[in-house]
Amino acid sequence: MELPLGKNYKFIKITTRAVMKFFPETTLTQLEFEKIKQLVAVHCKTDIAKNNIHQLRIHTKKELIEHHLFQTNEYKLLLDSGLYLPNDFTNNISKELKLLSIPGATLSGEQFLLIKKLSNNTENIFRWFDDERRNAYLNLSKVLENIYFEKTIRNMIDEIIDEIGVVKDNASEDLRHIRMSLYKKRNELRRVFDKIASKLNKLGYLADIEESFMNGRRVLAVFAEQKRMIKGILHAESDSRKTSFIEPEETTGLNNEIFSLENEEAKEVHRILKTLTQQLSVYSNLLDSYYQISGEFDFIRAKASFAREIGGNLPLLHDTAIVKLYKAYHPLLLLHNNKVNKKTIPLDIELDANKRILVISGPNAGGKTVTLKTIGLLQIMLQSGLLIPTTADSEMGIFKQMMIHIGDTQSIEFELSTYSAHLTHMKHFIENANGKTLFFIDELGSGSDPNLGGAFAEVIMEELAKKHAFGVVTTHYLNLKVMANKVKGVINGAMQFDEKNLIPLYQLKIGSPGSSYTFSIAERIGLDKQLINRARKLVDENHYQLDKLLNHTEQDLQKINQEKKQLQTLIAENERLKKEMQEIISKEKHQQETEKLKLSNKIAEDKIIYLKDMERKLKSMVIEWRKTDNKEVVVKMIQSLLFKEKTKYQQEKQQKKINENFDEIGGTITIGCKVKMKQNRQIGEVKEIRGKKALLQVGIMPILVSMNDLVVIQEKKANKD
Repeated sequence: MELPLGKNYKFIKITTRAVMKFFPETTLTQLEFEKIKQLVAVHCKTDIAKNNIHQLRIHTKKELIEHHLFQTNEYKLLLDSGLYLPNDFTNNISKELKLLSIPGATLSGEQFLLIKKLSNNTENIFRWFDDERRNAYLNLSKVLENIYFEKTIRNMIDEIIDEIGVVKDNASEDLRHIRMSLYKKRNELRRVFDKIASKLNKLGYLADIEESFMNGRRVLAVFAEQKRMIKGILHAESDSRKTSFIEPEETTGLNNEIFSLENEEAKEVHRILKTLTQQLSVYSNLLDSYYQISGEFDFIRAKASFAREIGGNLPLLHDTAIVKLYKAYHPLLLLHNNKVNKKTIPLDIELDANKRILVISGPNAGGKTVTLKTIGLLQIMLQSGLLIPTTADSEMGIFKQMMIHIGDTQSIEFELSTYSAHLTHMKHFIENANGKTLFFIDELGSGSDPNLGGAFAEVIMEELAKKHAFGVVTTHYLNLKVMANKVKGVINGAMQFDEKNLIPLYQLKIGSPGSSYTFSIAERIGLDKQLINRARKLVDENHYQLDKLLNHTEQDLQKINQEKKQLQTLIAENERLKKEMQEIISKEKHQQETEKLKLSNKIAEDKIIYLKDMERKLKSMVIEWRKTDNKEVVVKMIQSLLFKEKTKYQQEKQQKKINENFDEIGGTITIGCKVKMKQNRQIGEVKEIRGKKALLQVGIMPILVSMNDLVVIQEKKANKD
């Protein structure tokens, strides 16, 4: 069988070697892949896309798998970005395209409109994929590879067919002439008929409906008792026999002429449509390509829409056997839980050349079988070109065959017991497994004596490990749990269980085996303790102690994991607070630097203003120096300016210093208070008050100053501290 690569009509020969082999034949059904295909098909709008979904193959060629995965992922990115690829053609025109390729066939006007719609759809797709988008969506654009758009197809249809599918009057000269004649004859018939109808209506011969059409001819609705009063052809009578339908004698000739012209019109229209069909038949293969393109894009869009629904991503694909799934979900379980607002627990698993077989243990209903089915289903989905619900950093290999043994395989037809059927399957596994095999065995060794069944299960596990096969096995046998750490390539895993609340946690823990919690569950549900103790005595002491040890170990690990999560939460919170503190400190430093810079800029601006003012004044004095003969006057002016400015600058500096250390509080001047002299801005302490003057101690010198030139000040608190 041949499979088109992206419908670009470069066909790849698919042999049985290029498709995954399954054992048994019901594998896809047991892993519920058929349900997945049905869910994807819901997103399809075209029959081509639905057919492609139902015929999905599980490929083993890396290039082909990557091609389909990349196309789906690119369309998913396109949908995520809100872009719309204009592929709106959803009609099934396989019949029309088949007729187009048959010599002598004739398509109707409505069928030509569908072909025109297909042509317009293809043109929109080609225009959408400009150079920029072809580079951005490289794999999607390959659908158009080696295909070209032919606008002649649409032009040929537009010349003949109008917007509603009717052949245009100017499609041929004969048709134009026939329709013109028909127009004139129909108008003439209408005038004559209306005249007769008006006359007979006045005479009261006509029924309420007055007129009708019989066999394409216009007739009068006449009361039955008056029918003999009108000359013409009786075409029919009503069921009640009260009304007769008569074609007036005066219009018979016109009706005959119109009938003849209509036949000529139909023949000419058929001839034109047949000619157009023959002309377009040379493009039948190209139109079929357009049709396949519309279906292929719909097929890819459906896969991308389903991927968005299940949170599907594109993992890293290897040509070797490997399974590294992180936060993986069973898609059907995920969709179901989402509908009922229930949380789904994700799965993490790693299988590689050193860890090929995973032995999962734990209590019943703990999620062992679901875990097994999740891995198998995701592997099938990936190799069929579907994105899978896992993280993008997951890594998946390619397997050439898959073998499963899930549930009761008792065969009535061949008179095989459950265990006989089980061993028959295991025989096939051992004989056919290899390094490219992925197998799944649910409850290995079950259905027989625990000791004997466990022994056979251990031998089967060793043989599969020697074959370098990859797989997942669920079991309750302690000997399989023990051997997992002894046989190269076999590792343990356990489904965690909350012993206190007797509920499964549905979390897979890799590296250690799990307990079946047989006696714990019995105790928790309130089973008679005497029965439990009797059962314990029947169990081998070493066996019981080992299961108990596994029980305690698993619970301890759960506590450690909980404490680890709490510690990680505290560390994360500490890091968050540390980051916030650093941001506050950085913000404060930035604010201080900004204020400092503003102050520096203000001082610099004041100096610039002062220097510019001095420059202006000095320039004016230089001009005055040149003009006047009295140089002494100018010299005095310069001296006065320079000393005045210097004094002003010193006073301002002194005032600034005072402002930094003291606050003016005003009030009554008393002995012992500190005051500031308004004129020279010096600070002193009042020693005596002599009338309107005060004796100040300024440094080591006493000074007598007028009370009006003093203001009370107070040293700032910061300076006191």
